[in-house]
Amino acid sequence: MKFSRGTNYALHTMLHLAMSSDNNKPIGVQQLAEQQSVSPTYLSKILTKLAKEGMVTSVSGANGGYSLRHNWESLSFLDVIHAIEGKTSLFDCHFGHGSGCPIEQVMVRAEKKMEEELRQSKIADLVKDKGAAHT
Repeated sequence: MKFSRGTNYALHTMLHLAMSSDNNKPIGVQQLAEQQSVSPTYLSKILTKLAKEGMVTSVSGANGGYSLRHNWESLSFLDVIHAIEGKTSLFDCHFGHGSGCPIEQVMVRAEKKMEEELRQSKIADLVKDKGAAHT
């Protein structure tokens, strides 16, 4: 099982924005891209998905960029993953057994446990942990 690079960049971008949220200034895509050594064009596509889902806001103009939405502290890893990857199941039984397939049942249970962990893991928790590590 592997998440896309887009998800990796999205999670790191959200963390960077969260750690910079105290100054209330938007951060430009160029700066965000340089921070992760990624193409600004590629990161812009990821930020567009995050903005479409209401996780970040975009400000245009010379001092524009991206910032986290109001009440961003409630955003979970799963929210970000769904914004980038979509909400389809990781496993799909192709043998037409329906919901009675014992293999699919195991895989669905495992996916639900993983989703619960990701739902409980908040971007804000990382900011708190990082702040505690620096004190």
